[in-house]
Amino acid sequence: MQHFLAAFFALDPFIALGVFVATAATDACYVAFTSAVVARKRLSAANWSSVWYMLSSFAVISYTENWVYVVFAAVGSWVGAFLSLTLLHRPGKAPAPIGSSPPE
Repeated sequence: MQHFLAAFFALDPFIALGVFVATAATDACYVAFTSAVVARKRLSAANWSSVWYMLSSFAVISYTENWVYVVFAAVGSWVGAFLSLTLLHRPGKAPAPIGSSPPE
């Protein structure tokens, strides 16, 4: 129990916020990357992939020093995926069928 409390009280609120934002943005980038791959947009997929790894590295480096940051990473990941899919699939915009040709 003491180990848990020590890890919890050693949190830096700015690092916790950074991990949350980085993982939320990471998941949003992953959704954009996946969308670009499905649409066969090579340059867009490559760009999103590099941003995705850059953001995820910040979160990993941050929470390897204190495991409690994993909680902020998990919540940020959930928020990023939820919001990006919410914005990607707006009402009135029919999704393209999987495997279809990209729009011209």
